[in-house]
Amino acid sequence: MSRRFVLSSLLLLTALGAVSPGFAQKADTLVSDRDTIRYTYTPLQQSEAPKKNFFRRIVDYFGESTVDRTFEKKIDFTFAGGPSYSKNTNFGIGVLAAGLYRIDRTDSVTVPSDVSIFANVSVSGFYSVGISGNNIFTGNKQRISYTAMFSSAPRDFWGIGYRNGRYNKVSTYSEKRIQIDASYLREILPHTYLGGVASFDYARGIKFSEPSYLEGERTQYTATGIGIVAEYDSRDFIPNPFRGIYVSFRETVYPKALGNCGQTLWRTTFTADFYLPVWKNAVLAADLYGVFNSDGAPWTMLARMGDNQRMRGYYLGQYTDNCMITFQTELRQRIWRRIGGVVWGGAGNVFPAFDRFRWDETLPNYGIGLRWELKKRVNVRLDYGFGKKTSGFLLNINEAF
Repeated sequence: MSRRFVLSSLLLLTALGAVSPGFAQKADTLVSDRDTIRYTYTPLQQSEAPKKNFFRRIVDYFGESTVDRTFEKKIDFTFAGGPSYSKNTNFGIGVLAAGLYRIDRTDSVTVPSDVSIFANVSVSGFYSVGISGNNIFTGNKQRISYTAMFSSAPRDFWGIGYRNGRYNKVSTYSEKRIQIDASYLREILPHTYLGGVASFDYARGIKFSEPSYLEGERTQYTATGIGIVAEYDSRDFIPNPFRGIYVSFRETVYPKALGNCGQTLWRTTFTADFYLPVWKNAVLAADLYGVFNSDGAPWTMLARMGDNQRMRGYYLGQYTDNCMITFQTELRQRIWRRIGGVVWGGAGNVFPAFDRFRWDETLPNYGIGLRWELKKRVNVRLDYGFGKKTSGFLLNINEAF
C-alpha cells in the first residue's frame, strides 16, 4: 500500500466525518509498508456567544427598528417609553407603540400603513390614552384615517376671544374629553380623493375657578358630526413626507337631531401642505391651516390655538375663538444617522368672523427641534416653541405636519 493511498484514505475519512475536528482524538499510528504516519488532533474550543447586557439589548433593539420589515411581518411594531413634557400637561411618563404594515405584502409600490398607540400620565393629574393611524389599501386607491382618544386634564382658561386671552387673568378647570374621528377616502383621479367623515366629541368641564368666563354656556356638550372631505395628496409618506403636496377641504355638519347644542352647526376645515427636498437630507415644509365654525358653536367646539402641531409653544386654549388661521414653514435636516433637527417660523390668528378679522391681533411663532428616528421615517420629536410672551417644550411622535 502506497503512502499516497494512505493519505488519500485519511483525507476521505476526514471529509466523510469519520474523523471530526470537533472531538478530541488520541494520538495513533498507521503503519503500511514500513511507512509510519502519526496524526494528533487537538479539540477546537466551542465558544458560546457572549450574553448581552440590558443596555446592549436596548441599543440593538432600536438599532434594528429602522429596518423595513413590513414585507416579512403582518405588522412591525416598535415600543418606547420615557419622560414626557408639554406646556399643557407638565412632566410625565409616556409610552407608545409605533407600527408599520402593508395590506398586501407583495405590493412594493404602495407606501406602508401606520398606526400609533399611546398613553401618558403626568404630575399635574393629566392622563390620556389613544390610537391614531392611516390604513392604506393596495395601490393607494383607498384609505382610512382615524383618531380616538380619551383624556382627563387640569386646564387653564382665559375666556373666549383674542383680547380675553391677551389680558384676562388665567382661571382653571378640569376637563374630561372623548374624541373620535374617522374618514374614508377613495381615489377618483390621480392623487385626488373624495370621501366621508364622521366625528364624535364629548367634553365636560368641572371646578371652574371663574365660571363667568363661559359667558352663560353649559359646562358640558356633545358634538356628533358627519361630512364630506376632498383631498389632493401626492406625499410620498404620510407621517414624514420628503416631497409632495397635500390639500384637504373638509365640511362637517352637526345636526340638531343628534343632540348638538339644540341647533344645527357647521364646521369647515382647510389644510394646504407643501414638501420640497432642498439639499442632501434636507426638506423644506410649509403648512397653511384654517378652521371656521358657524355662529353658535359652544366653547368646547371652538378653535383653540397651540398644542403640538401648530403654534407650538402656546398654551392650548389661551387664544380661543370661532375661527382660526395659522401658517408655518419648517426646515428639516438629518444631522447624523438617526438624529435630525428642525427650525420653524409662523403666525396665527383667532377671530369670531371674517368681517372681524384684525391683522394687528396676529400672533408670532418660531422654534427649534430635535428628531430621533424611532422607526423607518417615523420620528420622535422634541420641540421648543416661542410665541408672544410664551414658550414651551413639546415631546411627541411623528412630524407636526
